[in-house]
Amino acid sequence: MLIVQKYGGSSVATPELIRQVAKRAIETKNQGHQVVVVLSAMKGETDRLLGLAAEMADSPEPREVDQLISTGEQTTIALFALACQRMGERAKSFTGGQAGIRTDEMHQRARITGIDPSRIKTELAKGRVVAVAGFQGMDKEQNVTTLGRGGSDTTAVALAVALGADTCEIYTDVDGIYTTDPNICENARKMEKISFEEMIELASLGAKVMEIRSVEFAMNYNMKIHVRHAHLPGTGTIICEEDIDMEKKPVTGVAYSKNEARVTLLKVADQPGIAAKILGIVSASGIVVDMIIQNQSAEADPLTGRSHTDFSFTVPLSDYAKTMELMEGTAQEIGMERIIGTDNIAKISLVGVGMRNHAGVATQMFQTLAKEGINISLISTSEIKISCVIEKKYTELAVRALHDAFGLGDAPDVQE
Repeated sequence: MLIVQKYGGSSVATPELIRQVAKRAIETKNQGHQVVVVLSAMKGETDRLLGLAAEMADSPEPREVDQLISTGEQTTIALFALACQRMGERAKSFTGGQAGIRTDEMHQRARITGIDPSRIKTELAKGRVVAVAGFQGMDKEQNVTTLGRGGSDTTAVALAVALGADTCEIYTDVDGIYTTDPNICENARKMEKISFEEMIELASLGAKVMEIRSVEFAMNYNMKIHVRHAHLPGTGTIICEEDIDMEKKPVTGVAYSKNEARVTLLKVADQPGIAAKILGIVSASGIVVDMIIQNQSAEADPLTGRSHTDFSFTVPLSDYAKTMELMEGTAQEIGMERIIGTDNIAKISLVGVGMRNHAGVATQMFQTLAKEGINISLISTSEIKISCVIEKKYTELAVRALHDAFGLGDAPDVQE
């Protein structure tokens, strides 16, 4: 078998941990497998390098920032190869560019456009363990590029696809994917399997174990991902294609996010194109809008004869102040009476492919929250997801109540 293993920053935070990773990779090779190891920078290293860049310039040039922060992963792969060699194993390290990873020219958030794995295959054929720097590649002008936060996961999956690997193992500081945050819910259960779609939804809704782009890549090419703890034994969680067993339960997991803010425009003119105008102003500034709700007034204005609407939407907390400023600056153009907003909210979500075949999930969710005295201000649904916006102070209570209501801590998963 050909196995791609990825280790995150916390798994290679010290020389001793790097030696442990090297030992694990060698053990895998000694079981008769070919092994490619994708490594992140040592924990905290990327932030340290970004801090140095900020000391040099108020607005560091993106190309030079990529040139700088890519050295974090280069340090790790070289140390890993040296650790393997000291243990008597042949190993060779490659930067993203040397490994044949090609990207577009978008520095600090580049996208992979292609991979030439021939150099890696040559070294594997010689019996070597190959280490590849995650998070980075090279554009057509031979400039070093980086893929953005979490990019090492994407590197690992993309390499696994390009190499025709049998599996892609993601080693991290948790032992798998849980039905919800175990720090909030004591009976949160580690899942044996979860579908690509469910993992994408959970990741987008606040679960931090996997990077969304990497799971999307894996789903597009049907590359199975195995999430495991880097330094503890255990079976972990397999992310794979949906199967019939996954549909037996309506809900797979509960996710939450406190990184939300709500903006409401009061008494906006109810006319064609108003929603497009509002959201166009926001999106033009690179702000991503999530949940949207529009309430039409039942009565027309007695003076103008026009009806009005209240228009609400949520944005990332980091963009809240900028969004409020944009809306206030265009109040006359939009024709609203006033604007209100709050960052005192959280988004609670249920995810499960079983929702496609089970009725009453939304009703049970709303009843559960009502029983706990939790009011819902916004609702968003998809085929396998239901999200509600609530007051932030009720986040933990809502997670525990919903987790219990849908029996997520009870029965074990069907084994693969």
